[in-house]
Amino acid sequence: MSMPITTCYRHSDRSAGVSCQRCSRPICPSCMTQAAVGFQCPECVRSGRKNSPVMRLRDLNGGRAVVTETLIGLNVLALIACLATGGSLGGGGGSLSQKGFLLGYGVDYTQVAPNRIQVQELGVAVGQWYRIITGGFLHSGVIHLAMNMLLLYLIGSQLESLLGRVRYLSLYLACLVAGSFGVLLVSPTTPTVGASGAVFGLMGAAVIAQRRAGIDVWRNGIGGLVLINVLLTFATPGISKGAHIAGLVGGVAIGALVLALDRAVKLPWVGTMVCGAITITMVAGCIWAANSYASPILGF
Repeated sequence: MSMPITTCYRHSDRSAGVSCQRCSRPICPSCMTQAAVGFQCPECVRSGRKNSPVMRLRDLNGGRAVVTETLIGLNVLALIACLATGGSLGGGGGSLSQKGFLLGYGVDYTQVAPNRIQVQELGVAVGQWYRIITGGFLHSGVIHLAMNMLLLYLIGSQLESLLGRVRYLSLYLACLVAGSFGVLLVSPTTPTVGASGAVFGLMGAAVIAQRRAGIDVWRNGIGGLVLINVLLTFATPGISKGAHIAGLVGGVAIGALVLALDRAVKLPWVGTMVCGAITITMVAGCIWAANSYASPILGF
């Protein structure tokens, strides 16, 4: 799926996720002012063309989505490293990918001599817990990477502005691990790569954030984007259903909890700690699911 990147009419170096409800000009998170319906740009707010009081959307980062940009950079660097170790632009792979893809349990057979085969156990079940995280930074080629990074840039930059860098990063990691948990519940013996579990989680959290702000998620497009991606998950062979659905459900649940805590206690670090606790709990769940590889919990 390809989506055009629109820039803010006031800041040409920033992406615009929504348009002003009054004049339809594209605006970035720094320029968004919440109105009764949707957002307005600074000019429309100043000119008084509004029917109800407005509330400024917080931008806790000074306009720069540093965490989102760093995550994208890490994913790009991971693909470059895979290419340098024998992978391809069209399919990813390479020795680095084999060392990092998500896998509950598997066995690698390598011929090291004419009459000698080396057998090596792989996966989370044999203590390679790092695969729960590293699999979310590897991709099966440049197209897979580009699709995920485009969605990460468009959605992640806005959530980062809303939540702040630390809390946003904790949400991202929690969604990533939720996606890994889904994979290990459904198909623990299938090597899996991609940031889509985390990205689906961010989409879910974005839906919750916008609904809480009184925005019609079907009118502004995020609802349709989620629906299309869910349909593609079940219609396209080779896509990890466990990662996508678990990431989405995790993002909705964690996003709702973080935003509820934000309203209740107004201490951002509380949401960060909750995301951290959820991440640790799901890592334990990943290890449990991986050790059930012989009879997957939700295998079908």
